[in-house]
Amino acid sequence: QVQLVESGGGLVQPGGSLRLSCVVSGLTFSSYIMKWYRRAPGKEREVVASIGVTGSNTMYSDSVEGRFTISRDNAKKTVYLQMNDLKADDTAVYYCNTRMAWTEYWGQGTQVTVSS
Repeated sequence: QVQLVESGGGLVQPGGSLRLSCVVSGLTFSSYIMKWYRRAPGKEREVVASIGVTGSNTMYSDSVEGRFTISRDNAKKTVYLQMNDLKADDTAVYYCNTRMAWTEYWGQGTQVTVSS
């Protein structure tokens, strides 16, 4: 059974930082691309960042480029999202994601609220 469990969300002031974690079980973590998505209130879900199996290939949405960093620790089966210089527009539920064959797997999400 594949499980993805996110943590690390919370309330932070504009300009602050948070680090999200996603622990994965039930699959060979080191073999799969990992992604972070978010869904803001009233908006569609969007991909924020992705990382290749070795961690050397990363991609970011234009809205977070230069502020967010995705990384992974294959030994710990964990993917991270370091978020710096947070803005009100970053307020959303953040989800980690992977795909095995034709099946998408999602975590339960972690709420990030950026507000003064």
